[in-house]
Amino acid sequence: MESPKKLQDIKVAVDAVIFGYFDKKDLQILLIKRNIEPFKGGWALPGGLVLDNENLDDAVRRELHEEAGIKPDFLEQLYTFGNVGRDPRNRVVSIAYLGLVNPSYHELFADSDAEDAQWFSVNDLPKLAFDHQNIIDIALKRLRTKIQYQPIGFNLLNEEFPFSDLENLYKTIIGQEIDRRNFRKKIMSYGLLNETNNVKKEGSGRPGKLFTFNQEKYKELEQEGFYFEIK
Repeated sequence: MESPKKLQDIKVAVDAVIFGYFDKKDLQILLIKRNIEPFKGGWALPGGLVLDNENLDDAVRRELHEEAGIKPDFLEQLYTFGNVGRDPRNRVVSIAYLGLVNPSYHELFADSDAEDAQWFSVNDLPKLAFDHQNIIDIALKRLRTKIQYQPIGFNLLNEEFPFSDLENLYKTIIGQEIDRRNFRKKIMSYGLLNETNNVKKEGSGRPGKLFTFNQEKYKELEQEGFYFEIK
């Protein structure tokens, strides 16, 4: 006797954990306020269902543009979440993404399924819809590890920045003090920072020189087996 055919009715979605950084403030996460049920009026990660004729990367970029009006430069797959019951409407498997943006280059604009879009400190998040708090926790762990072996942090800074901004960024993301002298020595030894002719006045001290990150040089070194490491 043949067993009855098992039917599968699973929907595929994408969700995006987008980190932003404001100088000398906490690390931020982009959230949208839902204007549809379930969790209408609640805060959630931007995201939604993947269209039938759509690639995953295209889907998450579309949702980010529709719900928050942003286009992140750095975006990569994080993890797949598919526990039964994670969405009260259907069985939904979500492919989560991790993204980095400099908020000063992006003006938030909520549309589509979002009533509002705002930045929230990772240390002061509202209650979130679905399993999005768990997704954020995993994304934060990934970011804290990844930033120590890949120079993705530069995506969060201005195009020109004083070295102190880079120090503060790493300290903020890692969540602990760093040895400033050794940190500067190691970063500068890689030769990935270009010194500009511009300076930035901070407090009563001497104006600090501004730097840019040499992305092209990093890609060349990476192809040669270069390993970026901060510890």
